[in-house]
Amino acid sequence: MKNNKLSLAIALATLAASGVAHAGEGMWVPQQLPEISQPLKKAGLQLDPQQLANLTGDPLGAVVSLGGCTAGFVSPEGLVATNHHCAYGAIQLNSTAENNLITNGFHAASQADELSAGPNARIFVLDSITDVTDEVRRALAAERDAAKRSRVMDALETRLVSQCESEAGYRCHLYSFMGGASYRLFRNIEIKDVRLAYAPPGGIGKFGGDIDNWMWPRHTGDFSFYRAYVGKDGKPAAYSPENVPYQPKHWLKLTEKPLRAGDFVMVAGYPGRTSRYALAGEFEHTQNHAYPLSIRHLDRVIALIEAAGARDADIQVKYANTLAGLANSNKNMKGMLEGFKRIDALANKQAEEAAVLAWLRSQGAAGRAALEAHRVLTGHNAEAAANSERNLLVGQIRRNALIGTAMTLYRLAIENEKPEAERQSGYQARDLAGIEGSLRQMERRYVAAMDRKISEYWLGEYLKLPTDKRSAAIDAWLGGNDAAAMARALDGLYQSRLGDTEERLKWLKADRAAFEASTDPAIKLAVALMPSVLEQEEKSRRVEGETLLARPLYLQAVADYRASRGQFVYPDANSSLRITFGNVEGYAPADGVQYTPFTTLEGILPKDTGQAPFDSPKALLDAVRAKRYGGLDDPTIGSVPVNFLSDLDVTGGNSGSPVLDAEGRLVGLLFDMTFDSVVSNWVFDAAKTRTISVDSRYMRWVMQEVYPAPNLLQEMGVPSQSK
Repeated sequence: MKNNKLSLAIALATLAASGVAHAGEGMWVPQQLPEISQPLKKAGLQLDPQQLANLTGDPLGAVVSLGGCTAGFVSPEGLVATNHHCAYGAIQLNSTAENNLITNGFHAASQADELSAGPNARIFVLDSITDVTDEVRRALAAERDAAKRSRVMDALETRLVSQCESEAGYRCHLYSFMGGASYRLFRNIEIKDVRLAYAPPGGIGKFGGDIDNWMWPRHTGDFSFYRAYVGKDGKPAAYSPENVPYQPKHWLKLTEKPLRAGDFVMVAGYPGRTSRYALAGEFEHTQNHAYPLSIRHLDRVIALIEAAGARDADIQVKYANTLAGLANSNKNMKGMLEGFKRIDALANKQAEEAAVLAWLRSQGAAGRAALEAHRVLTGHNAEAAANSERNLLVGQIRRNALIGTAMTLYRLAIENEKPEAERQSGYQARDLAGIEGSLRQMERRYVAAMDRKISEYWLGEYLKLPTDKRSAAIDAWLGGNDAAAMARALDGLYQSRLGDTEERLKWLKADRAAFEASTDPAIKLAVALMPSVLEQEEKSRRVEGETLLARPLYLQAVADYRASRGQFVYPDANSSLRITFGNVEGYAPADGVQYTPFTTLEGILPKDTGQAPFDSPKALLDAVRAKRYGGLDDPTIGSVPVNFLSDLDVTGGNSGSPVLDAEGRLVGLLFDMTFDSVVSNWVFDAAKTRTISVDSRYMRWVMQEVYPAPNLLQEMGVPSQSK
């Protein structure tokens, strides 16, 4: 069987010869770009592809991660452009019912007026990438016991990360590619003082809300600006009024050329997760069971929060970010189910897997190890599927705000008893600041009555489980199987004092004995639940240990098979830096329907109702009606473009990604995909996969004509041109 480098070379050579990469498929690791220079050039790139492989150079050195979203430096003073929905948590955190920045927007007239994005807000600036594949694979191969192999992996990751973070101010992460075929250690500068500089009013930044989410045509100004701050010595530091703006080595420049249909575009970003190499059985369970189940529950939880928010302005503000995240995930899954059906994804997955297995059988002895790996993975997937509903419900109960806080604090005390190298990931010294930040900001996102209502829902669903799927610890706490028993248990639980910030912080440094002696009801419940959590983790180590060897072996076979047929070979997204490229392009979503690639200002007017989520500010409506374009209109479309479509290959985590033109100049910010596109998390559909970006000309127009920010425009090198 061919090795990974040879397989990749075959695939890339085929792509270069055929030009098929022009279609937009592929979340390429930057190191691959020089090898696909021909399709890049054919698509329209004018930069040297080698320049894009320089991750700390221009322009990729300006692209940063927010830990869930992407962003880009746009000035030498640490100004960062990202999506409004990526900054939504910070906007919500600084909002109150009396001063609602979500609705009103925010503009810091000077740097002194900028607001902290919260203790857990981060900007990660890529510093270096080190390939550690040989070291990891040697360590895993040397351990024959599966459960011990999982511990070896944990220990090795802890050591590699600790060594990488030996110098203060850095955050490191070990990423695996192709299921573990290769491993790379990413080192990032961790900027801990992040401040909100600008957010347009919600009627711009969230125009269309969940109704328009994933839809086209779109007219959303989904952009905001942060600023990165560091200590006076230039090194990362926690928030302090004495901190100064971070000075990046590179920042993106706004294009001076108008973006047009057919133009080359590319995105550098940090896509979260895709599952294009998932086994057919795993996909079948997701399509027929996991997603329908999650959608059913999320529909109900969303309705609970919306109803409570309609009655209580405090709940509406404090749960705005939570609600937005739930609604986004819910609509995403619904779109995927529709897409799966439209392209008969399951049948395609099953056919491809059957073809891979047949090909492996034809390879004789060379294919037997991969066939065995497939058998192991199939067995583990079946076992996970059998317990998926139970794990979903129990997991939601444990993670609800009050219970989840108690669980986190108690687990921290348990892990603190161990040497640093043996502590569970998430509870090491490097994680303490994040835990404390979550404890502090909980008060801005928690209302006891709402938390209880959500707990009631999940517990009610839990009580419908068969007896053999129950948790003995939860059953003992409930003390019965009816609504009355649940109400009594919750009455006691919400007597907990952990709803108070100072009380939560007090427990941050408590030892295990203090927790186990506590009479606080939330802490007592956490102590009771923890043994089953630890037991389940121990059981999962065997599965993880076997998967560490089986998955890369089987995925290598899939890559070899695809390469032999001239198909794409690139890793699934895993939150590491990727590049995707393509062109500005519309598409036909249905027979007789054609979507053009740009929307314009005039398209806002018929959508506006004056009521959320279609409630544009009066200043915007007046400017559109007056055709006050401020010199930013494009004569080819007769107006200022708002959003545009392109055939880029992205997923969650790419939100806020800078969209760059053929010369590496900023032309917009990616913020969404069309409803037809979300299926691409599992199966790429070239004909209908389209991304949605806010055009940089609309960003400038809003900041110039509607919600002025002349200081920021000037900082980005684009002084106001208002007419």
